[in-house]
Amino acid sequence: MAIKTQPDDRSTALTRTVGNLTGWLGSFPAILLSFVLVGCWFVGIFFIKDGFGNTNYQLIINTGTTIVTFWMVFIIQNTQNRDGRAMQAKLDAQSEVLRRIAEQLEVHDDEDLLTRLVGLEDAPEHIIKADQNRVRGVAVDTGRHALGTDATGEPRSHP
Repeated sequence: MAIKTQPDDRSTALTRTVGNLTGWLGSFPAILLSFVLVGCWFVGIFFIKDGFGNTNYQLIINTGTTIVTFWMVFIIQNTQNRDGRAMQAKLDAQSEVLRRIAEQLEVHDDEDLLTRLVGLEDAPEHIIKADQNRVRGVAVDTGRHALGTDATGEPRSHP
């Protein structure tokens, strides 16, 4: 039995339907079914007049695969978008909790790293890269980041 975590309205019902569809389409039985369908099409060619030269028979598989591919592009993109938004919301929540913990422990965040990056996924690419470099720079400066140590584990000297 599935655990309900969202209200029952039309948009979440549609989202759940798309989620269930993508889950099924990526499952082993669906993949196996696709191989069986292509196998049946291939075997059927031997029972058709002109075999592989029959353009109508070729048109069936070409049209079917084109339609399925077209639909799958949108279904997969929808799923990736939802997954990305959900993951970003979780990361934003964790950043806020870490900020509150740091505040209670009187840990000073001079760089404002705990909250500055919330919502960064909506920023232009050059801002994302600038903030990524800023965070990496702070991490390297501590000497406790992979970029801040050499093969022996000693801090690297950097300009």
